[in-house]
Amino acid sequence: MAKQPRPIRDNVVDTALKLAADTAWRRISLGDIARAAGISLATLQENFCSKTAIVVAIMAKTNAAVLSGIDSSSDTEPAHDRLLDALMRRMDVLQPHKAAIFSILRDMPSDPVGLFCLAPDYFNAMAWTLEAAGIGSAGPGGRLRVKGLGVIYLGALCVWSRDDSADQGRVLAYLDRRLRQAERLAKWIPDGNLFARRRQPATENDPK
Repeated sequence: MAKQPRPIRDNVVDTALKLAADTAWRRISLGDIARAAGISLATLQENFCSKTAIVVAIMAKTNAAVLSGIDSSSDTEPAHDRLLDALMRRMDVLQPHKAAIFSILRDMPSDPVGLFCLAPDYFNAMAWTLEAAGIGSAGPGGRLRVKGLGVIYLGALCVWSRDDSADQGRVLAYLDRRLRQAERLAKWIPDGNLFARRRQPATENDPK
């Protein structure tokens, strides 16, 4: 049986990551990505309108991998531990592409327009991370949690880029410390509890 071709979007994302691992992201053109992926520029444009769109796809692929690894048995664990675990799963998913991710992160500030366009998808990824930990991301309090987690995670990525340990101990320690600081700070903010569990839908057996 003939081998089925890989989906174009997956091929482009994987190709972009391979190129970014060896070359500064700002120096990689859409033409470079198309050639390395073995597709035409027209085909690339049909699937991705820009390099920023490819970065968005990388984040979406990371989200999917994190969410697929959710262990429902962890719902009984403290909220801090669930969120810490969800964040470390993100790091585990990115670990094989560390050089590429660092290349992208290092060069994104040189593209302020692309950085601005990425913001909604970045915070959306943080919302999914909260939900993966069983923590609400909706409403004013949820939006505050999303923004706060976005700041914490960005700092963790900077630590991660310099952490060469096998167990990612420096990243784990950083996240644990920052989450505990955020929890203490949030107590002074109305509806700002970082670890508020999301509301469960009512059932017929719930008291009225």
